[in-house]
Amino acid sequence: MALQLMKLLVIATTTTDTTPTPEKFFHVTTGETAAGGTLSIDTADFFDDAGAAATDLPVLATDNSMFNVYINGVLQMQGIATYTPGITAVGSLAIAVPAGGDPILTDSPIVLEVVNFVPASTTTVTT
Repeated sequence: MALQLMKLLVIATTTTDTTPTPEKFFHVTTGETAAGGTLSIDTADFFDDAGAAATDLPVLATDNSMFNVYINGVLQMQGIATYTPGITAVGSLAIAVPAGGDPILTDSPIVLEVVNFVPASTTTVTT
């Protein structure tokens, strides 16, 4: 009989579920923010889906999260907003209004959407 290479036969399958946990926060501006200016909104100036005052802004999970900012119902470019979670300090959202553009007008609705994903993986190995 000829020599043979002996090896294990291993089959592995992995199933990954990503469960999003979205949270939305709302604010209505009380004054105009001119082009070139910055609109800063602290945690206490937001209210939640139930209309209650926000008490904190969630931490963004590393590599498993995102936030979106809408002004007057229009999704904004990520580069104009700076998000600071509010668990250990005063959380805030700062929106830098581009110079030369349009201002954010009084009574404009601002929506902050924070989405953290909770991934869970299961691997089955058959030999």
